[in-house]
Amino acid sequence: MEVKEVKISTEFIKLEAFLKFAGAVSTGGEAKNIIQDSLVQVNGEICTMRGKKLRPGDEVLVGKYHLKVQ
Repeated sequence: MEVKEVKISTEFIKLEAFLKFAGAVSTGGEAKNIIQDSLVQVNGEICTMRGKKLRPGDEVLVGKYHLKVQ
């Protein structure tokens, strides 16, 4: 699986917003659902916190996406 690097312009971004920003989901509702259904991993661990703060270096796995915060 190819790693897609996603550059943010702030100190951090919340997981729910990051999934939308990176194009892994199309709506905030979709992001909320997959996070609550334990389908998202942050740095190798399942994350169910929609407001989890992601910072550069963090990696997110969801479906066919492997995303790295830059």
